[in-house]
Amino acid sequence: MTGTPDLSSGLSSVTNVLGASPPVLFFFLGMFATLARSTLAIPKAVTKLLSLYLLWSIGFQGGVKLVHGGLGSDALAALGIAVALACLTPVAVFFLLRRWIAAPDAAAVAASYGSISAVTFVTACTVLTTQGIAYGGHMVACMALMESPAIVIAVLLLNSCARDERVGRTAWGKLLHEALLNGPVLLLLGSMVIGMVTGERGYQAFKPLCTDLFSGVLVFFLLDLGLLAARRLGDLRRAGARLIAFGLVAPPIGAAVALVAAWAAGLRVGDGVLLMVLAGSASYIAVPAAVRLVIPRANPGIFIPLALAVTFPFNIGVGIPLYLFAAARTLQP
Repeated sequence: MTGTPDLSSGLSSVTNVLGASPPVLFFFLGMFATLARSTLAIPKAVTKLLSLYLLWSIGFQGGVKLVHGGLGSDALAALGIAVALACLTPVAVFFLLRRWIAAPDAAAVAASYGSISAVTFVTACTVLTTQGIAYGGHMVACMALMESPAIVIAVLLLNSCARDERVGRTAWGKLLHEALLNGPVLLLLGSMVIGMVTGERGYQAFKPLCTDLFSGVLVFFLLDLGLLAARRLGDLRRAGARLIAFGLVAPPIGAAVALVAAWAAGLRVGDGVLLMVLAGSASYIAVPAAVRLVIPRANPGIFIPLALAVTFPFNIGVGIPLYLFAAARTLQP
C-alpha cells in the first residue's frame, strides 16, 4: 500500500477520483463532441496503435510486478475468484435475459458481460496509481483469464436450449482459436511473460515508454471511445428500457459479488477494486469478434451498444469511484 485514499464521503470520493483522472474527463469530452456534431475525429489506424500500446504496457508492467510480488496466497485467491466470476456470470446473465429476448441475443449479452473490458481495467489502474493505492501484478493475469471463458460458456448455454443454434466442429475450432490466440489476448499475455523474464532490468529500459507516456496515450484512447460511444446511443432504442436498465444495474451487482469474495479472501483494497471493475465490466471488442463467428443470428444492435454506450460510460464515470469507495470501507488497506 503506497497511500490511503481520501474517501470521507461517497460524494467527495466520486469528485476526487474524477478530478484526479483527466483521461476519464476526456472520455466525456469525446461523447460531447459527437453529440454536438463536432468534426473531431481520431483515425482508426491511430486508435489501433493506441490500443496495442495500452495492452503492451499494462501486460509488461504486470509481469514485472508479478516477479516482485510472486504468486502468494493473495495472488492465488484473486486468480481463483476471477475464474469463478468468468464462469458464473454468463450463466446468470443468460438465464435472466432469456426471458426477455431471443436465445442468440441472450447468449451474446451473456458473453459480453461474462468477459471484461480491458480499457475499463486500464482506467481503474490509472485511478489507483493516482490515488496512491498499490495493486498486485497478478491482476493482469486475472484480466487475461476472464477474457475468454464466457464466450465458450455462452455458446454451450445456447446449444443446450436451442438445437438449431448448434456450433459445428469447424466453428468450434475457430472459436477456440479466437478466444485463446486472438491478437489482444496474445499481446497481453506475451507482454506479461516478457515482463516476468526481463524483470527490473527490462522495466528500467522501457520505463519512459511504458510508464511516463501511459496516461497521455490513455487520454487519446478514451477520447476516441467517447466519440464512438455517443455514436452508438441511437442503437439503444432497439434494446428497450428493460435492457438499458440491465446495463446500468449489472455492473454494481457484479462488483458487489466480487467485493464479497475479495473480503472473504482477505484481499487488499487495490486488488479488490480491480476485481470489482473486472466483474462489473463488459466486453465490446473481443466478444463481438467471436460472436460474429459463432452466434451469427445475434443482433449486434443489442449487445454492442449495451456494453459500449451504457455499461462502459457508467463504469468510467460512476462505477470506478464507487467501487473504490466501497472497497476502501470494506477491505484491509
